[in-house]
Amino acid sequence: MRVLTIVSHPRRDSLTFAVAERFVQGLKDAGHEVEIADLYGEEFNPLVYEQDEPDWDNPHKKYSLRVQAEMERLKRNDGLAFIFPLWWYLLPAITKGYIDRTWNYGFAYGGARLPHKKVLWIPLVGETEESLKKRNFDTMISHYLNVGLAGYTGISQSEVAFLYNTLAEDMENEDEIKKHYDSLLNRAYELGNTYSHSLS
Repeated sequence: MRVLTIVSHPRRDSLTFAVAERFVQGLKDAGHEVEIADLYGEEFNPLVYEQDEPDWDNPHKKYSLRVQAEMERLKRNDGLAFIFPLWWYLLPAITKGYIDRTWNYGFAYGGARLPHKKVLWIPLVGETEESLKKRNFDTMISHYLNVGLAGYTGISQSEVAFLYNTLAEDMENEDEIKKHYDSLLNRAYELGNTYSHSLS
């Protein structure tokens, strides 16, 4: 498979990018081809201006050249992966804007569907698993990503793989902290390496 991996973080030295690198290595080791979209690095503009606004009367509307190019990149990949920090219990604005602009009317919905077999969402969560689940935020986020986004655009397989406690809360021992971060990176590699295992 060819997997487009969309990464959202302003710093290349972030844990988000370290996770992305390990995930991509897992994909490659499993024999997949990989294309990376670094939204901040590419200075993707998440704002929807009139040229990229959906036109309900025209499903064949020509969007901006930037969006058309991104649609072509989406079409040449079989699968998707989004890697991002969870901010305010949702996607970062640049990631949401990417979806707003490129998963557009006439391409991802409105008589059309995305061509991808699978999308994997990898949110990096600052808090612990127990904390996120306390108010059912994990259920809310998963429902939004799996049903509201993937399901609506025709992607039959959508999975959310939370990476918890990225701030290493309540960990003071350096060895414990290192072991925790290593486990997150190992999990990222595993997610890449087994990306297509559940596909029929």
